Amino acid sequence: MLKGSLIITRSPEIMGGTPVFAGTRVPAMTLFDYLKAGESIDDFLDGFPTVTREQVIALLEEVGKELAGRVA
Repeated sequence: MLKGSLIITRSPEIMGGTPVFAGTRVPAMTLFDYLKAGESIDDFLDGFPTVTREQVIALLEEVGKELAGRVA
């Protein structure tokens, strides 16, 4: 999923290899944790100002495409 993505990166030097939003130290799973808890995208962005709205939307679109490909 998202292999070669410019949205999410992974490096052993950053957060021990946890997938993070590119250019940040914010784990991608944190977005899903916020959404699962009923928080909004705006709440997430307020808490993590180094992540852009464009990155969040792009990640959600990519995950949606991935899911649609698996279901079809």
